[in-house]
Amino acid sequence: MHALDILGDPVRRRILELLADGERAAGRIGAVVQEEFGISQPAVSQHLRVLRENGFATVRAVGTQRLYSVDPTPLKDVDMWLDHYRKFWNQRLDALDTELARGARERRGERADGDGADDTPEGGAERDAPRDDRA
Repeated sequence: MHALDILGDPVRRRILELLADGERAAGRIGAVVQEEFGISQPAVSQHLRVLRENGFATVRAVGTQRLYSVDPTPLKDVDMWLDHYRKFWNQRLDALDTELARGARERRGERADGDGADDTPEGGAERDAPRDDRA
């Protein structure tokens, strides 16, 4: 099975997210996944088996518990595969960074010229006060 086939399943991705925080007992993983996805315990066990057999997770026995953890090796392979495609989103992120910097410079320029606030005394009291045209 290809790594992206493994990661394409939302249940397996969620299990890996849980394992990214550290080693977890199969029962705790099962409880979370069963509640979130509404699947049975045997279905969770099947997903854990797929992750284990394809190198994404390791398991160790402690008494009657099975403790799972992430094996980062296949994730590194996925990262290397994705590296070829990063240029597509990096160019857009670089362009976004340029636009954000341009906007920040423009805002700093406005503050240097006057912060855009009303320069009349008392924050615009002249404009809001009633006029007396009798004089």
